Amino acid sequence: MTTDTEGVTTEAGEPTLTVDELAARAGVTVRTIRFYGTKGLLPPPVIGPRRVGHYGQEHLSRLALIEELQHQGMTLAAIERYLEQLPADLSAHDLAIHRALVASWAPDSAEDAPRAELERRAGRPLGDEDLDRLAAMGVVARTQTPGTYRVDPGLLRLGVQLLDVPIAHETILAARTVLMEHTRSAAHELSRLFRDEVWGPYRERESDPEHVAAMRSLSAHMQPMVVQALVTAFQRSLKEELREWLKEG
Repeated sequence: MTTDTEGVTTEAGEPTLTVDELAARAGVTVRTIRFYGTKGLLPPPVIGPRRVGHYGQEHLSRLALIEELQHQGMTLAAIERYLEQLPADLSAHDLAIHRALVASWAPDSAEDAPRAELERRAGRPLGDEDLDRLAAMGVVARTQTPGTYRVDPGLLRLGVQLLDVPIAHETILAARTVLMEHTRSAAHELSRLFRDEVWGPYRERESDPEHVAAMRSLSAHMQPMVVQALVTAFQRSLKEELREWLKEG
């Protein structure tokens, strides 16, 4: 049994948050959290002693994902449909990956932040080794101003979660290289497919009002759809690889 400094004690040792603490961590209002709950965008809290609801990391990750989808221009109705298509057993870590991938479609939003502000956003103190690991993951970069870091807000939450994973610094660098190489290759092939099969015919029929409207609708919804497809395909492939690896072991 463990006690969370921001929440309550749980048998599983996982920290839980009250609705006020969740709102503060997520940067939203309590009213927004309750509204999302009534719309089915957030799962219900765990009811503890004295009928007090407690929330966990899954709720925090879902709120971050909802925020990112809103930044992409999706309505709440579209977000609701998007979340309904996600597997029901996604962990907070899985949701954080979804959010990071969705954020990758947005224009570069990196910004400078002093170390104190970076730690506030991370929700924890960050030592020099932590900062080195975050830099290796491409989450932060040191600037010419001492104590100030260039941070990618879309990746920060995921990067902080990965700090607790026992992986060597060199392994993180190698993994990032592999991911960058293969995701760039996938992006190239998808771009070529879109250019040849979708954009080309559109240019030939751009005077057709109905086709123009259809292309605009496709552009608005394509990015989250592709992100979801990539995540789902990668998760399945990774499970298959791990299954084969365990058989060999």
